[in-house]
Amino acid sequence: AGFIDAEHALDPVYAKNIGVDIDNLYISQPDNGEQALEITEMMVRSGAVDIIIVDSVAALVPKAEIDGDMGDSHVGLQARLMSQALRKLTAIVSKSNCVVIFINQLREKVGVMFGNPETTTGGRALKFYSSIRMDVRRIEALKQGGEVVGNRTRVKVVKNKVAPPFREAEFDIMFGKGISREGDILDLAANENIIVKSGAWYAYNDAKIGQGRENAKQYLKENPLVFLEIEQKVREKYNLVPGTGELPEEEAEKNPGEKKEDNKK
Repeated sequence: AGFIDAEHALDPVYAKNIGVDIDNLYISQPDNGEQALEITEMMVRSGAVDIIIVDSVAALVPKAEIDGDMGDSHVGLQARLMSQALRKLTAIVSKSNCVVIFINQLREKVGVMFGNPETTTGGRALKFYSSIRMDVRRIEALKQGGEVVGNRTRVKVVKNKVAPPFREAEFDIMFGKGISREGDILDLAANENIIVKSGAWYAYNDAKIGQGRENAKQYLKENPLVFLEIEQKVREKYNLVPGTGELPEEEAEKNPGEKKEDNKK
């Protein structure tokens, strides 16, 4: 994988904590937008990487703007840069089967009275050339004992050339850990009545596993064999590929005996 850190904000230690394979990640911190997009093109052409992340479009500052003075006007410069780059990238991305993800930022259009005032930077080219566009937003803070421990996040597919668009998904992003696997399984299992939710209580096989969503998630984290059992039932319900039947890496280290027992089954 390749990561074009145009914002110069990547923390490798934090990235590793949330599951990023830093040892197999090529990181580049370019000086300007042209350099960033040239590196992206070279990575795609090399065929050495399967996925490239550009963080972010808003930080792809054209060289002319960097070399100029503060206050200079550069109308449409970034939009032209993005349009040219995407014309070059589209064909080679298709041939190389490499996925290129552009992260962008939201801005508000001035003087918009009706309709959505939000827009993205870098012109319209990226909107037209992209196969999938996703709108990612924080919808609430997750608290445990009065302390904020993560964010509830909603993703809406606003454009999709390869599947039906306008679908939504919600998940938990926990600080220092990344996306909560327990939260995903808990929500899906509750939707299919694999786990029964009654008021604030969650129950599995007629046994209560926690009062409140965070407590139920904690129960699944502390009981990995129960978690795996529920996950398999969820996968069967949604006709998904069966799981490996193995514990998550962190839990496997804590419960080596349970992992062996589960593999025998």
